[in-house]
Amino acid sequence: MNELTAVLQTPEAIITLAIIAMAIVLFISGGLAPELTGLLSVGLLIGSGVLTPQKALAGFGSPALITLMGLFAVSAALFKSGALDRLRELIASERIRTPRRLIALLALVVAPISGVVPNTPVVASLLPVIESWCNRRNLSPSRVLLPLSFATVLGGTLTLLGSSVNLLVSDISEQLGYGSLKLFSFTSIGIPIWLLGTGYLLLAPDALLPDRGRNKNELGANKEQTGYFTEVKIPADSHLVGQSLHNSRLQRRFDVDVLELQRGKERFLPPLADRKLEPEDRLLLRVTRSDLLRLQQEHTVQLAKKVSKNSFTTGESIISEEGQKTVEVLLPAGSTLAGANLRELRFRQRHNATVLALRRGQQTVQERIGQAVLREGDVLLLQAPLDAIRGLQANNDLLVLDQLENDLPTISKKPIAIAIAIAMLVLPSITSLPLVASVLLAAVAMVVGGCIRPRELQKSIRLDVILLLGSLSSFSVAIQTTGLADALASGLEYWIKGWPNYAALLIIFFSTTILTQVLSNAASVALFVPVAIQLAPGMNLPPNALLVTVLFGASQSFLTPMGYQTNLMVFGPGRYKFLDVTRYGAGLTALITLAVPALILLQYQSF
Repeated sequence: MNELTAVLQTPEAIITLAIIAMAIVLFISGGLAPELTGLLSVGLLIGSGVLTPQKALAGFGSPALITLMGLFAVSAALFKSGALDRLRELIASERIRTPRRLIALLALVVAPISGVVPNTPVVASLLPVIESWCNRRNLSPSRVLLPLSFATVLGGTLTLLGSSVNLLVSDISEQLGYGSLKLFSFTSIGIPIWLLGTGYLLLAPDALLPDRGRNKNELGANKEQTGYFTEVKIPADSHLVGQSLHNSRLQRRFDVDVLELQRGKERFLPPLADRKLEPEDRLLLRVTRSDLLRLQQEHTVQLAKKVSKNSFTTGESIISEEGQKTVEVLLPAGSTLAGANLRELRFRQRHNATVLALRRGQQTVQERIGQAVLREGDVLLLQAPLDAIRGLQANNDLLVLDQLENDLPTISKKPIAIAIAIAMLVLPSITSLPLVASVLLAAVAMVVGGCIRPRELQKSIRLDVILLLGSLSSFSVAIQTTGLADALASGLEYWIKGWPNYAALLIIFFSTTILTQVLSNAASVALFVPVAIQLAPGMNLPPNALLVTVLFGASQSFLTPMGYQTNLMVFGPGRYKFLDVTRYGAGLTALITLAVPALILLQYQSF
């Protein structure tokens, strides 16, 4: 304790503690964005002389951060190429009929995917599919969305690439002189924890997951607000012929609502699930923008080729032709096009643009698209030559919102993207190639292979995450440099003196977990790692044992919505209350708190 008192009398230590306290207040209050809080702290540590610019900014050039930047690009290419389409199709299939089966799929399949792909985009991709699954089965999303988040969190500690927090721990370890972590450094602990968590998700009583009901207005509003209305035709050679809509790949793979089926001169309205499809059938769909662009590349369906007397739409085939661009246009207030339908306006001939689909706020378009009377505020998805789009930009009746051709998926590149991702994981494992080099090579290969464009690669990098992680590593360096880490470790070692290693690790793990519920998990890691590592000699454990303890404590966040970003992502759609997360996650937290220290000691020390 005398050592801590002596250190606290030095100006550098006092300034460091003051800056950390300020950062904690800002993290909790949300007064500044987390990345701005990190940058402010770095600036103050440099300006006060606690750290040199080289030491304070070292985190921004660390291999771990560069690895994360490359991983963002690789993940974006995987998602764009449709690497998760099979999983989305499986979720929507008839084999997954009950919440329990869906939870099993999430725990056994989605979690391992999160071990190599950041869990945030995994949740973002699957969230609308699972909401649609709940909607079709008249179930509350609250019954399955928390397990989705928890499964991805459990998978995030299977490999070093599963979470940005893992990479931050590796970065801090290297900066403090203990070396970086390898791709599978903690997989032997991550796998048992994943299996333990899977058992909990499968066996937890249903009563722990609330039933918040289904707010049809909310669910519907979200779909309609982002959904377009368009028409597809079933070609004669499509494997959909002879299948019912209920069992078809169309509804399993895509988030679509079939609003009408037209067969010759006959029209069929919902329910349509059991009606078998025939060649030349036309379907009026409500579909999200991303799935509409995917449908454009599907050979099992065709978008309407031409206007017919009974057609829903006014467009021709939207398979991209060279020089054609895809754009959204809005009918602004005062547009002279409002009050007429597309056929009357002879829209294609007038503007040299093909209308692919129509979106109308929160309302459903009941008419066929070609006959729908346009209104102010309608959004049209168009395909047109670049010259025609420039003409639209000068047209007061239409406002070009954005250019979407870069959003087109690259499903033909799916095998290439998957092969590159596998090579990225295998090469560092069987050769001496560093992980950072493997990830960077994979990112470049994704661009060269046509899986993602250079501009999309730049957009895929989360600058807020990079700034936060790069700046937070300065906390660890400052705590170490000023002697605070040694002093705090001495105080903690004095307090737990005589305790078994298992109990000491349990306290460290649980303290990190609790702090993570208040701060970000990255901030918890930055503060705890340099202190915990100093305890290793006194416990006769290697530094990695303490590193992994903090890593798991910061990553396994199941107690509050703020504990992990994926918890926040499902909180609103699931209509959860704050204590719903605590109630469902408390048992899992208790199990993991008891298991992680034991697994660490089994790996690093017999006891």
